[in-house]
Amino acid sequence: MLQLKIMMKKMSISTSKTSLVLFLCQIISALDVPLDLSQPPTITQQSPKDYIVDPRENIVIQCEAKGKPPPSFSWTRNGTHFDIDKDAQVTMKPNSGTLVINIMNGGKAEAYEGVYQCTARNERGAAISNNIVVRPSRSPLWTKEKLEPNHVREGDSLVLHCRPPVGLPPPIIFWMDNAFQRLPQSERVSQGLNGDLYFSNVQPEDTREDYICYARFNHTQTIQQKQPISVKVFSMDSLNDTIAANLSDTDIFGAKPVTERQPVLLTPTGSTSTKVELRGNVLLLECIAAGLPTPVIRWIKEGGELPANRTFFENFKKTLKIIDVSEADSGNYKCIARNALGSVHHVISVTVKAAPYWITAPRNLVLSPGEDGTLICRANGNPKPSISWLANGVPIAIAPEDPSRKVDGDTIIFSHVQERSSAVYQCNASNEYGYLLANAFVNVLAEPPRILTPANKLYQVIADSPALLDCAYFGSPKPEIEWFKGVKGSILRGNEYVFHDNGTLEIPVAQKNNAGTYTCVARNKLGKIQNEVQLEIKDPTMIIKQPEYKVIQRYGQVSFECIIKHDSTLLPTVTWLKDNDELPDDERFLVGKDNLTIMNVTDKDDGTYTCIVNTTLDSVSASAVLTVVAAPPTPAIIYARPNPPFDLELTGQLERSIDLSWLPGDENNSPITSFVIEFEDALHEPGVWRYQTEVPGSQTTAQLKLSPYVNYSFRVIAVNRIGRSQPSEPSEQYLTKSASPDENPANVQGIGSEPDNLVITWEPLKGFQSNGPGLQYKVSWRQKDVDDEWTSVIVANVSKYIVSGTPTFVPYEVKVQALNDLGYAPEPSEVIGHSGEDLPMVAPGNVQVHVINSTLAKVHWDPVPLKSVRGHLQGYKVYYWKVQSLSRRSRRHVEKKILTFRGNKTFGMLPGLEPYSSYKLNVRVVNGKGEGPASPDKVFKTPEGVPSSPSFLKITNPTLDSLTLEWGSPTHPNGVLTSYTLKFQPINNTHELGPLVEIRIPANESSLILKNLNYSTRYKFYFNAQTSVGSGSQITEEAVTIMDEGKISGILRPAVGAGKAMASRQVDIATQGWFIGLMCAVALLILILLIVCFIRRNKGGKYPVKEKEDAHADPEIQPMKEDDGTFGEYSDAEDHKPLKKGSRTPSDRTVKKEDSDDSLVDYGEGVNGQFNEDGSFIGQYSGKKEKEPAEGNESSEAPSPVNAMNSFV
Repeated sequence: MLQLKIMMKKMSISTSKTSLVLFLCQIISALDVPLDLSQPPTITQQSPKDYIVDPRENIVIQCEAKGKPPPSFSWTRNGTHFDIDKDAQVTMKPNSGTLVINIMNGGKAEAYEGVYQCTARNERGAAISNNIVVRPSRSPLWTKEKLEPNHVREGDSLVLHCRPPVGLPPPIIFWMDNAFQRLPQSERVSQGLNGDLYFSNVQPEDTREDYICYARFNHTQTIQQKQPISVKVFSMDSLNDTIAANLSDTDIFGAKPVTERQPVLLTPTGSTSTKVELRGNVLLLECIAAGLPTPVIRWIKEGGELPANRTFFENFKKTLKIIDVSEADSGNYKCIARNALGSVHHVISVTVKAAPYWITAPRNLVLSPGEDGTLICRANGNPKPSISWLANGVPIAIAPEDPSRKVDGDTIIFSHVQERSSAVYQCNASNEYGYLLANAFVNVLAEPPRILTPANKLYQVIADSPALLDCAYFGSPKPEIEWFKGVKGSILRGNEYVFHDNGTLEIPVAQKNNAGTYTCVARNKLGKIQNEVQLEIKDPTMIIKQPEYKVIQRYGQVSFECIIKHDSTLLPTVTWLKDNDELPDDERFLVGKDNLTIMNVTDKDDGTYTCIVNTTLDSVSASAVLTVVAAPPTPAIIYARPNPPFDLELTGQLERSIDLSWLPGDENNSPITSFVIEFEDALHEPGVWRYQTEVPGSQTTAQLKLSPYVNYSFRVIAVNRIGRSQPSEPSEQYLTKSASPDENPANVQGIGSEPDNLVITWEPLKGFQSNGPGLQYKVSWRQKDVDDEWTSVIVANVSKYIVSGTPTFVPYEVKVQALNDLGYAPEPSEVIGHSGEDLPMVAPGNVQVHVINSTLAKVHWDPVPLKSVRGHLQGYKVYYWKVQSLSRRSRRHVEKKILTFRGNKTFGMLPGLEPYSSYKLNVRVVNGKGEGPASPDKVFKTPEGVPSSPSFLKITNPTLDSLTLEWGSPTHPNGVLTSYTLKFQPINNTHELGPLVEIRIPANESSLILKNLNYSTRYKFYFNAQTSVGSGSQITEEAVTIMDEGKISGILRPAVGAGKAMASRQVDIATQGWFIGLMCAVALLILILLIVCFIRRNKGGKYPVKEKEDAHADPEIQPMKEDDGTFGEYSDAEDHKPLKKGSRTPSDRTVKKEDSDDSLVDYGEGVNGQFNEDGSFIGQYSGKKEKEPAEGNESSEAPSPVNAMNSFV
């Protein structure tokens, strides 16, 4: 196979630009040939031209094609045939041309570096792929070097060099510290495009020992770091011996206090430099300056302006970035660095070259025998590319002759073709910066018409909206399409309809009378076929009673109405919003069928409420404001909308202005805040009132601007807090003179509806904007950067124009100018539009999956070339699905999951994966037309995780010393089970847990008999499963061994529930250990109390009578211990002290009379006398105390305190 001609020139061009944004394979069909018909091969998917692979993974070189019969595939490597059968490491996928080179089983990626080309061949021709340059990525290690500390004077400039290892592709550079924190950057300190760190001037805070340059190699997902760089900043004020020891005499004696310095460029050097960039790439220009104060950078383009929409400033304006550069961006760019002491500048001469790009790519050609046709291949570039043709992969000069074929430069002309003329032609456009390759087949077929649109397809549209009825077709020769209304109606013609090349019938403004059956007829010389479709016209949805402005008192109730009218066949849904958000989740908000009610209104309910009505075909909405007031208005004052203004008068009439005055009506207790002025144009829109202006409520005159050719009437509406008044009576009419238009249509857009057209739309001028009779529009367009001359057409009474025969998705400059009988409007501004989008051609390449853990993975892919998107890049979609669980080895149907990543993102996270499972995924690029082809399915596996808990744990067959455990395996093993762990411990009568016993059980067991247990004992069991990753969650149960073989039924009875047993104990309480212990404790306490009583009795009998009498002589001075609530105690050291107060004695040393008297009345003297233990009278302990009469005639007697033994009895 002859290798494609590639002319490349060695130049120093930024690596980020080396990816030439070219078509990988231009496949555009005027008619798509159904796959059941014979057709030459078409390459549908291939790897990128510059294919950098991970040397650790298998190399997959993609080549997919379609054709009839299915094509066979072959490959060349470095220009010679590549025999895959002779290399055991290389296989080709079945029914595919994709090569898989096995690197993971011993192959070396470096051995397969080279240029590959795929050929897909069948009996009707051969298609070839691009030259795919396969190179393994490289991430070499940093060379070891000894870095000396940088000693810098404060205010000096400094450059820290990174000098990363040369990798493939080049690494991304960033600076961090030892803590892996990004070093802060500013106007003073920033990183250059070469990765070096530049200091315009150093400050003391720049002193640190951990300036570390990191290089991230994205392809191999590795990060390498340079040795840390030390920077020490000194000044004469802070110079110390340690720093001085490392400085030279010149440094020390030449050091001066920090002085300001004028700017000096650190990069680029010199006064001028040059830069070459490729069309469509990003132009990056950089200027970094030293100086103190820190210089400010400014950029200008000499002799021109920077493109406003494509220019960005980065790195604190030190970097000028222009995206999507073209030849017009060539020129001299000047950067100016300035501070208070002066300025310095540098001029960069930029030349924009261009790799080839398509003007007209060849399209597949379907011809019938005897027909004529042409293949056109036109490309542009700088320098101009050369065009060469191949037939079935062979240069056309040495290809087999075809008498029907004639080559004329960039065109091949076919005349009177025959079936043997079918072939695939390749057009190669090359210059020194790259090449384009397009396959286009000539397929000679004789095929009667087919209609591909389903029969009796139903279309539903809203009245006054466009209706599009499809009639997709195929045939050879190309069929003619005709549309009829009804089955036997007349052919449709006229301005009421638009007929598209793809067979679609468009009714721009569908009315009720357009409903019915439409018949599409496709005919060529071999036959005729027809298809019927149905069109239904639905009534639009309307809100016939809209919600109104409400003022409600706080805590009141308010309702908003939203009554709708809709087509009876459409089901509407009504949604209410508050301030364009969902209603609060509050039961006070009640949504009815046609209203919203708010109960118990609060201040937070203040706001705008919107009613939205949706059907499957349309949507309408209406809003109203709710104002919550603090209190109801005073009954005597009634607040209302103002009365309408009156007595309108027009004065000061001029061609373009007039004065309007009026008298305000009654404001009805709410001051007028503004006046709204509206106008009617009786000439163009009689009966329609439009907003003119609004003036403050204190003003009753206004000067109004006028437009030519309008018959004006004015009216005024007053506004206060409550609402708007009724409009005033209209003023007298005033007709202005005609003039040429002042303005052009707004909202001009150029958006293609099909791959080969450009639909130019605009917002028509209103009648009062026409300024005169005969309003028309001049529509102009030209292909951007290709056409110099404008193509124009003048139209009237329309708001769009369709340009046919355009290339797919190319930029156009569009403008629309208004004109009337008196002249043109001012020159309109140009807008950039694009011709129609087509489905993306190329699938994302190099899809890689990095499994992070058992439930999360990260997917990477290479972005597709922007030109292969053939539309606006909207993002990428990742489809992924579970193939099977590795633990169960069973397959089941699983719905595919889809994640969408907006924009030109090249990675995404896949959450919610199942552990220990096999997954597949593919990636597709999305544009406004739809999704492109899917990348080859990528298989990845998630590692094992921890299992779920066992499905059940059942404890049965209790005996005196054993229990039987049965369990079920985990519902989700999440891996290979290695074992089970059983832990158990006894529970005593006080519910305390005993020692824990642990047992490991093989994974294949499902039951276990535990022996040598204690009888009549409750046990708690903990049971879980393990994989090699770890232990899963545990399940717990409790059970009891029996006390007697005859009491099994009373100890363990089944519980209501699957797989569990509830343990219950029914035993004699007198035999329980806790009860025996309690009785022993009570007996011990009684014994102790008896001993205490015995001791007190002995000591009480030894009180001397004299001491008792002495104590009795003056009971007032006997101390009483108040803070002790214990039993009275006695010691030898305190014989003369009274007994301590008992625990039942009140805090005021008294007891109730009924309590004390009743307890001693049988012993003689009541409260005034007591007997001691030996029978002697001890009345002195009564503590009797005389009290002064209360209130003059009443007295009270304090009851005697009670001794310790009284408090005990």
